[in-house]
Amino acid sequence: MTNNFHKNSLDLLGQAILSGRYAVGASLPPEPSLCEELGVSRTVVREAIKSLVAKGLLVTGPKVGTRVMPDAHWNWFDPDVVAWQSACGLTPDFLKDLQELRRVVEPAAVRLAAERATPEDIAYIEAAYAGMKQAVEQGGDYVTHDLRFHQGLLQASHNRMLVQMSKALNALLRTSFEISTRIEDGTKTSLPLHRAVLNAVIARNPAKAERAVMVLIEGARQDIEQVLSSRKKLPVVFGQATPIKSHTRPPRKAAKALT
Repeated sequence: MTNNFHKNSLDLLGQAILSGRYAVGASLPPEPSLCEELGVSRTVVREAIKSLVAKGLLVTGPKVGTRVMPDAHWNWFDPDVVAWQSACGLTPDFLKDLQELRRVVEPAAVRLAAERATPEDIAYIEAAYAGMKQAVEQGGDYVTHDLRFHQGLLQASHNRMLVQMSKALNALLRTSFEISTRIEDGTKTSLPLHRAVLNAVIARNPAKAERAVMVLIEGARQDIEQVLSSRKKLPVVFGQATPIKSHTRPPRKAAKALT
């Protein structure tokens, strides 16, 4: 129960900071006020603040109190921070940074995967692709399989730092993939692009694999640009992955999720 109080308090305070309720440089309310507002003990509030300090969102000290740090200090590879941003609403700058990060990391990782992937690596990525294909054809959870596909590619690089980064990138990539599921025929269009990446890795062709993943990343960028140019509110990404409808039916309802 204590862990639930801690997690709930942490999420509420984190979202309050990400939403701008507590602005950069501003002090958090006194501890008794936070206890009353959150309905928890001082111990729970203190632990939540410690966690936020560790994530770079807050700084504490005898002379500064407890103040909100600029977002340049926030740990954007922390899944909680990404989840709070997603829950508060995705921003164009956030999505731009994500796409730039993908263009830097994934092509190099996929080149290594094409050189180093083991039969077990290939089997894992194939299983993820099969899950994506089934979700497109029959409906279901496309995003989870998409995440496994990309995580499998990073793991297949057999570079310890890239493997560690795959865990941090997971929450970031999900924001992009969730948008694709809301684009009409987005997943259906994206599926063969994933197949091209996998085929190049299987063929041990690093250059072809790199080109294929760049095409895939560019497709994701176009999906995001389509959402941004529509001037519709960006989707909130939080909780369970969004299941997609079977493409044997008109996919119009998935597009309406943007409204």
